[in-house]
Amino acid sequence: MEARKQALLDQVIAYLAEHGVADLSLRPLAKQIGTSARMLLFHFGSKQQLIAEVFVAMQARLRASLAGLRLDPRRRGGPPLLRMFWDWATAPDNLGHLRLQYQLQVLAAHNPEVYARYLQPNATAWVEVVVAALPPGDRDPAFATLIVAVFDGLLLELMSTGDRARTTRAMDCFIARARKRRPAGRRRRSPP
Repeated sequence: MEARKQALLDQVIAYLAEHGVADLSLRPLAKQIGTSARMLLFHFGSKQQLIAEVFVAMQARLRASLAGLRLDPRRRGGPPLLRMFWDWATAPDNLGHLRLQYQLQVLAAHNPEVYARYLQPNATAWVEVVVAALPPGDRDPAFATLIVAVFDGLLLELMSTGDRARTTRAMDCFIARARKRRPAGRRRRSPP
């Protein structure tokens, strides 16, 4: 039973990454993924619960991807982790999933009575992932929040304009400045 639910969730995520959530209706979704609206309701309870589970699954997958990059042996002597994550996120195969993630966040922000319990843990989890990726002496939640905000802003800019070259240069500019940043009383930061 749980395996079937996970398989359905994977199919729903693939569908939504391509089509978005704006006009989501269970019947057309079910038809496209080869099941029925009744089976979706059986496994997920409601359309809102299905969206909530997609939101949670997307967050887990994205955080796992960042954690995987953090351990990537190519990172030694190579690009900073934030640039590796940017390259991964902006690859055509992944950009649809990030677009879906932002759509889900906006949907949750507009329906806090339904999705509020997912928003705060999501934001906190991203900051925690970034803090863990920073060198031990530089694990500052405020700086991690800035990194997350810059990444989000540049990714939204890319999605809005399609200007990959300019947004990538902006990311490189942020990384270079962040490496030079030296908060009062702290040692020089290592690359994020």
